[in-house]
Amino acid sequence: MAQHSIIITGAGSGIGRATAQEFLAQGWRVGLVGRRRAALEETAQDADGALILPCDVTDPNQVTASFGQAAETWGRLDVLFNNAGNALKSTMIDEIAVEDWLAVNAVNITGMFLCARAAFGQMRHQTPQGGRIINNGSVSAHVPRPGSVPYTMSKHAVTGLTRTLSLDGRAFNIACGQIDIGNALTDMVVPMTQGVPQPDGSMRAEAVMDVADVARSVLHMASLPLSANVQFMTVMASAMPFIGRG
Repeated sequence: MAQHSIIITGAGSGIGRATAQEFLAQGWRVGLVGRRRAALEETAQDADGALILPCDVTDPNQVTASFGQAAETWGRLDVLFNNAGNALKSTMIDEIAVEDWLAVNAVNITGMFLCARAAFGQMRHQTPQGGRIINNGSVSAHVPRPGSVPYTMSKHAVTGLTRTLSLDGRAFNIACGQIDIGNALTDMVVPMTQGVPQPDGSMRAEAVMDVADVARSVLHMASLPLSANVQFMTVMASAMPFIGRG
């Protein structure tokens, strides 16, 4: 059976790194996209099937070049895990610098668009036609945290991207789904274990989950036949205060 291929953005750390290593362990060909080559090489650990693709997802030319290199190397692209993201600390909207707003959305919206655009184009025109795009949303796409305007707005935009690509992809055998993740323990989530703002104004620690469980969830979504699709999956720390929030 032909070896499956996936591009994972934000593969130099956190969820992207854990997911890339899971797919490599399962024998997939994995394109590792991120800004820092050294971090990508640390993720790859010289594994067979790893393709290092240093790339700033906010740069259209770099995205086109990286996806083109992957397609040329493998002959096709089966899956994109559209994962790269950015966030700010909890801040009221009138205290958010416009430059910080733009920086978050350059990655979380423009970067998502550019990578989905490149993957969709490759999947639409390859033979056999088709593939799968998995967008990394967030529980913030459903219920916001205090002081999270840029991040929450951007993740609602990701949901719009997911729904639209699910529709537009039907004619080309391209499936699109979204994974909404809550409190997977990465460097970015460590503060959750120490105390984060709650809707009642308090600061409290929150439960977290092993990031490896997220990686296995993405692998499940990616491993389905194109005739089946996980449209939306929420995977979260069981005891985090998401249910009941809002």
